[in-house]
Amino acid sequence: MHGGIEWLNSLGSLGMKLGLENISELLSKLGDPQDSFKAIHVAGSDGKGSTCAMIYSSLRAAGIPSGLYTSPHIVSVNERISVNGSNISDPELNAIAENVRVAAGEMKTEGNECTFFEVITAAAFLYFAEKEVEYAVLETGLGGRFDATNVVTPEISVITHISLEHTSILGDTIEKIAFEKSGIIKKGIPVVTANTGTAFEVIKRMSEERGSELICADVSKIKDVNVTDTRTSMEYSGERYEIGIPGRCQAENAAVAIETLKKTGIDGKHIKKGISEVRWPGRMEHIGHIIVDVTHTSSGALALSEDIERMYGKTVLVIGMLNDKKIVEISETLSRIAFDIVVTQPDSERAFPASELETIMRGFSDNVHIAKDMGDAMEIAEKIRNGKRILVTGSLFMAGDLKKWLRRI
Repeated sequence: MHGGIEWLNSLGSLGMKLGLENISELLSKLGDPQDSFKAIHVAGSDGKGSTCAMIYSSLRAAGIPSGLYTSPHIVSVNERISVNGSNISDPELNAIAENVRVAAGEMKTEGNECTFFEVITAAAFLYFAEKEVEYAVLETGLGGRFDATNVVTPEISVITHISLEHTSILGDTIEKIAFEKSGIIKKGIPVVTANTGTAFEVIKRMSEERGSELICADVSKIKDVNVTDTRTSMEYSGERYEIGIPGRCQAENAAVAIETLKKTGIDGKHIKKGISEVRWPGRMEHIGHIIVDVTHTSSGALALSEDIERMYGKTVLVIGMLNDKKIVEISETLSRIAFDIVVTQPDSERAFPASELETIMRGFSDNVHIAKDMGDAMEIAEKIRNGKRILVTGSLFMAGDLKKWLRRI
């Protein structure tokens, strides 16, 4: 591993810093690469990664040079930055990171230290500028208002489904969280959402205050949703769509993507093609008899459990979570679709202890096993599955741990 990437990986310990001053200064030193492309900026609690992937796939289907920036990654940091369907290579990332390192070093001497997320965001923008993309689809990291991606003035702002998450940072009500997510709404820039209720009222108010057109993806126009192991199909506004990601929740994400793409002016046939061809790892992804899903919110767990129950009945559940999640709610929901439960903890400093998760799960099931890590958990699950499927979920880190384990065996 070379200098730039090594330096990038060393920044993980610097934590999080909400605010736009650092990223603005860093980008200024790099020549403001974020001004070189049209951005589609996506915030939300659930489904924002899938929605970004659908938009990106459709732009590429239309032959438009496009970039995609998402977070976090499952296995490799390269997954966060993609252009025209390919992740940034190690040599490219190393060169870009070296450029950012020089600018960040100047800031550090002035007393302003950049976080990993600020640096990787700047690297993505610089790469998109160098590759001369026309559009870049940008997923917020956390929240929206003070997220490092919020330095762009996009063509379209998108807000996917909002639920209670990161409550210690974003607020403890849907209204407070919706306010933070709505921070990506810019003056006069159209906004697309499928939110309803309290979240919608906040988005509507913010849109009106900023003179922004509000475009609603009407979920009542979603009909006849069918899910298989590999895809989802639906009717939306009288048109039939095939979605290349399994899960009933993908129908709403696709509706949001469709309304966003219509606003760009690309042809409907390219929208259909892009959404059909989209792939997004860790969303009800099937690897043989193993299903891996990155769900980590209460609403996501409910959607996942309904899909799994409808398609397979009960599974062997392998679960680990981070300590800032709705542990009890998610545990109760997912326990309903489990014959047996294997609890472990993801490879993260923020992991919720497996011993405490075991105690919680024993309140919902008599068949609970504890494992020290993913390898141990999968060995237990394989022994007890008795022909059943194994569902690995609870965190994006769990998906990463599983994929690393599968590569080793």
